[in-house]
Formats: sequence, C-alpha cells, structure tokens
Amino acid sequence: MIYNRPIAQTDVARPSEALPLAGGWAWFTHVELLSREAPPRIVPHSELAPDVLARLTAPRPDFAGLSMARPQIMGILNVTPDSFSDGGQHDAPEAARAHAAAMTTEGADLIDVGGESTRPGSETVPDAQEIARTAPVIAALKGGLPLSIDTRKSAVAAAALDAGATIVNDVSGFTYDPALAPLCAARSAPICIMHAQGDPQTMQQNPRYADVLLDVFDFLAARLAALEALGIPRAQMMVDPGIGFGKTPEGNLRLVRDLALFAEFPHPLLVGLSRKSLITRTLGIRADEALSATSALHALALERGAQILRVHDPREARQVVDLRALMG
Repeated sequence: MIYNRPIAQTDVARPSEALPLAGGWAWFTHVELLSREAPPRIVPHSELAPDVLARLTAPRPDFAGLSMARPQIMGILNVTPDSFSDGGQHDAPEAARAHAAAMTTEGADLIDVGGESTRPGSETVPDAQEIARTAPVIAALKGGLPLSIDTRKSAVAAAALDAGATIVNDVSGFTYDPALAPLCAARSAPICIMHAQGDPQTMQQNPRYADVLLDVFDFLAARLAALEALGIPRAQMMVDPGIGFGKTPEGNLRLVRDLALFAEFPHPLLVGLSRKSLITRTLGIRADEALSATSALHALALERGAQILRVHDPREARQVVDLRALMG
C-alpha cells in the first residue's frame, strides 16, 4: 500500500500549479510516497491518481455547525480532580462554568468537557461518578458554545447528549464500549475518533509500533470504515492521531512532523498538543511551563493541515491562529 503525504507549505509565493491542502490555507506541489516495503519517494502531485488528489484537496465539510474553512479552537474543560495539567481546578460546577466563560471570551469556538482523566496511569471512573461530574456542567453551559463530551462510555455520552452536548469525543476510537457507536448513530451525534495504543492506565508502558505514522493511519482508516458500517455518516466524523496516547516522544514528533498524511481522510483533523508529554519530556519541563512550546507546535500543526486545535489556553491559541491568518 502507498500512503500519500503532501509536503505542505504556506508561503505567500505560491506556484501556479500548487493545490490547496484539504481546501484550506496550506498548499502543496509535491507528495512524499510512503510504503512499508520501500524507501520514501517524492513526486509532483501530477503523478497522483485523480481520486487521491480529490481526497487531499477537497474542502473539509462543516462539523457540528462549525466551518472548517478556518481553524477552530476546542477549549478543554476538565471537571476532574486528577487531570495531568489542571486537575482539581474546575471540578466544582461554579468553577467549571466560570472557566468555560473565560475560555469563550479568550477565543474558544467549542468546549470539550471531560469527567475522567486519561493521563498516563489513570484509572477508570465509574459511570455514575463520571455522569455526576459532567452532566450538570453541560446543562449549565447549554446555549453557549457547542459542547463536546470527552468519554469512552455510552451511559456518560447519553447523559451528556441529554444535557446539551452535541459531539462525542472518544479517546479509544470507539473501541472501549461497544454500545457507544450505536448510541451516536441513533442520536445523530458528530464524533471524534482518536487513536490510542492501550488504555490510559497502561498506554505509556513501552509502546511499540512497526511504523507509528502508518500504524496510526491504518487504525483510523479501519475505525472510520467500521463506524460508517454501524450507521454513522462520514460527514459526522473527525479524526485525531492521539498525540501522547501510547506513543514515545519520538513517535509523537513523527506524527506532528508528518501530520499532512492525515489529509488522505476527507474529514476534519483535530490535534491535541497542549502541554503534552511530547513537550514536557522532550524539553525536561513541567506542564505549567509548556505554553510557549505548545504555541509553537500549534503553528506547525496548522501549517500541516490541522483544522481544530484542542487546547488548555484558548487566548494563546487564538493569537497563533490570528497571526497565521495575517501571514496569508
């Protein structure tokens, strides 16, 4: 199998033969052909089949009412006592509402509410406890920005959708709870499909891949097909390569560097880089010291074709997005 990675650029000096990456702000003239059996090869895009070019260049459809013609910012609202970056800061309902209001003011376009930490080594939270953490907060936020529920569990997702959430974001790629995908199909809920190797409790215990980039791509391709077969329309799916979920720092760097490969999927691409171990372990810093590096990676992800940034700090992410737009 050949994998097609556009060599994405954003320079204003754009050749006449350049094509738009995913219908967006980046463009490409050449593509790196990747294979498990042969060395990489760079070719002009004119050598690609028309159907491949169509996938790489087509504008991404609106997702949950949000336009993918410009970058969108997903603000993280952890209502947990033990998340890796902000555990315990927003787990009380009033604190959660205040933080959501602040993120709205700072430039978030949607809010992702999570009631179970998925940091490395974390343990599973009972359904009832996760519902008690998330559903009241979602109900209180209903009517503002679009809301996403970050969960692996159908009972939690059902309660969140009842409370006012519209999107289901599953870090397991809908492999943890077999009832979750049918629920989303029945409720016509847009979904985010993320790659993770292992579960949060064990995922950083010696993760292994034949080729991390291609293995993640193949996982997402298989999940997209499986979820479509369960009744979820392709137009209601977005993908996330799962930075930090069962990957080494080197593997995470490869995924970010070659992110444009995921333009092969005709779906919006979400990337979660905020304060991740990719930054903290590589640079030897704490999560609360990672804002500058996070912003640098956000700029790189946008150049590589990401449409949605999942962030702890919407103000700084908005600054990255706005400055990128001024550059043309």
